[in-house]
Amino acid sequence: METDIPILQQDQSSPTPKHIFILSGQSNMAGRGGVSKHHHWDGVVPPDCQPHPSIIRLNAKLNWEPAREPLHCDIDTRKVCGVGPGLSFANAVREQLGSECVGLVPCAVGGTAIKEWARGQHLYESMVKRSKESVKSKGEVKGLLWYQGESDTSSHHDAKDYKANMETLIHNVRQDLGLPSLPVIQVAIASGDARYMETVREAQLGINLPNVICVDAKGLPLKEDHLHLTTEAQVKLGHILADAFLTHFIAPSQSSSLA
Repeated sequence: METDIPILQQDQSSPTPKHIFILSGQSNMAGRGGVSKHHHWDGVVPPDCQPHPSIIRLNAKLNWEPAREPLHCDIDTRKVCGVGPGLSFANAVREQLGSECVGLVPCAVGGTAIKEWARGQHLYESMVKRSKESVKSKGEVKGLLWYQGESDTSSHHDAKDYKANMETLIHNVRQDLGLPSLPVIQVAIASGDARYMETVREAQLGINLPNVICVDAKGLPLKEDHLHLTTEAQVKLGHILADAFLTHFIAPSQSSSLA
């Protein structure tokens, strides 16, 4: 019988992911590190972002394949992608998770406001679909890494509603994935329209829900566009996210401290 439901396939050279992480939000999660003002990626991959045989990604065709920069190249297709925080995060947590395979599910799309991530909208439904497909290989989603909010800083209405919208998103994705305690690590933005940037940051830092952690990107170096993190900042952010995950969501007996 024919079906429209896609079947999850796997690169024969790729291991089976045990620990799966959703990477979502907008451009700073998708990665603009090393992308010039002329929209060209310099191709520089820092040591902390190098590929590893035990780190794989779910590509746009729902196939597992070796993870390498740029992680979002076939997801955030309207802009040039570069280095993001995903691979430095994965490399940092891999050994702490028993050297088992880490699967990354890139979902971020640049320039998107949180209202575009509401249930029923294409971006949200695509994220949920990709996440559900990722666990068909018997892995487990261990966390959602979320970096978004710059697009909500230019309007008082959008900034004011950010907290409620983000809390709804967290509730919805947990419900739709059947993971009521899904760990969520969000990043407080480091850039955006100065008029309402602090309003959005306060919303992000003020969310108080179980298993929701916020790390702060403020102070990390920005590129000359004053919007996107540099390559070095993305590497640092990946380590900050990894430290937050290991500190809050991995029992001490399961993890040693990061070097």
